[in-house]
Amino acid sequence: MSQHTQALTEFLAGLSYEQLPEAVVRRTEELFLDWLASALAAQGAHPIPLFERYAERMGPASGKAQILVNGRSSSAYFAALVNAASSHLVEQDDLHNSSVLHPATVVFPAALAAAQDLGKSGRELILASVAGYEAGIRIGEFLGRSHYRIFHTTATVGTLAAAVAVGKLLDFDQQQFTNLLGSAGTQAAGLWEFLRDAADSKQLHTAKAAADGLLAAYLTADGLSGAQNILEGEQGMAAGMSSDADPSKLSDRLGSRWALPETSFKFHASCRHTHPAADALLQLMQREQLQAEEIAGVVTRVHQGAIDVLGRVVVPQTVHQAKFSMGTVLGLIAIYGKAGLPEFEQHSLTDARIGVFREKVEMQLDPEVDGAYPQRWLGRVVVSTTDGRTLHDSIDEPKGDPGNTLSRAELEDKFRRLVAFSGACDEPQASRFIEQVWSLHALDDLNTLVGVAPRESRA
Repeated sequence: MSQHTQALTEFLAGLSYEQLPEAVVRRTEELFLDWLASALAAQGAHPIPLFERYAERMGPASGKAQILVNGRSSSAYFAALVNAASSHLVEQDDLHNSSVLHPATVVFPAALAAAQDLGKSGRELILASVAGYEAGIRIGEFLGRSHYRIFHTTATVGTLAAAVAVGKLLDFDQQQFTNLLGSAGTQAAGLWEFLRDAADSKQLHTAKAAADGLLAAYLTADGLSGAQNILEGEQGMAAGMSSDADPSKLSDRLGSRWALPETSFKFHASCRHTHPAADALLQLMQREQLQAEEIAGVVTRVHQGAIDVLGRVVVPQTVHQAKFSMGTVLGLIAIYGKAGLPEFEQHSLTDARIGVFREKVEMQLDPEVDGAYPQRWLGRVVVSTTDGRTLHDSIDEPKGDPGNTLSRAELEDKFRRLVAFSGACDEPQASRFIEQVWSLHALDDLNTLVGVAPRESRA
């Protein structure tokens, strides 16, 4: 085992709740509420009922952990599986910039399910979640940009992040965390090819990451050994999945740099690579009092990662695929002034004006933007107008980034909008959820968090 992996596992084993700054605890609660909103917003939407039915068929009739979208109980494994799938569907879950990882959708499903199964408190859930974020973010940074070009980092690294969170709930020592990373890392998988076909694999990615991370942790607790150098070894993750891995990232300022608060909230309901350009276009149109029909063309100056992911989608075939179409997202921004869940559901595939606008949008690689990525996600747009003008605008911190974050009031509003979209909660239930999450650190019984009435799974 290398010094960097050893430093990481020693940090994870020694981390205590008392070491967490108050700001980290508060931000964990905010990220948790944001994750709950994404999970509940997917209630009844394809393909989530497929995961529900699989859990019904293969899992126990009841258990200690709860499935958010239908209020049923199951084993921790199947609760983690379904909750992770549901929270990655509507494209409103968080993202950490420099690791290009969506931590919430893998860490919280595994941690909550295991915490309920093990009878843990809110404080213990927060500590476990912080451990998952801190480890996952650093492992994502370690694997680098080359990894993300082929592999969906939230699927691969997410397996390890979820495992670490559950390992912390199980109070692992340094050697157990080493074994845990080995067993989680050898299961890590998830490829971007699904985007070309509008396939449902993205939800399978997070479902398996959370469930397999939990699997690795429970087996490790029983004595299963794992590769001792899964990250940096000659036949480990970096060797097979990266060409620019940087081992020093694994131990970067452990205990002094808290990576969890660096995580961004999603404002638009689309792939995060579209957000900088969406914000820049919206700002330009408001500044110039420009209407969509006055726009002849839009050039978005982007980083290579945006081209790698968004360039696969030419004409979207599903609402979910539309969220990975730069032209569709900018069309919604230009015509409706927002790209939220209702706009995607009601207009992204059916409004002919969106299709026309999509054809006016192109992405161009920009050296400045690409050089800043992934630490910073810059937005640059050049708009040509029908009367011959060329207009420019830029965004250095998209809405939701740590320097342009969502307040607690904005997060509450987002939560209410998302659960209203799916009908998962009425207003009193939503208020109760919010009140409980803001007191997560004081909760002794985590089963009180789940306030969705039991429902039948839907086709």
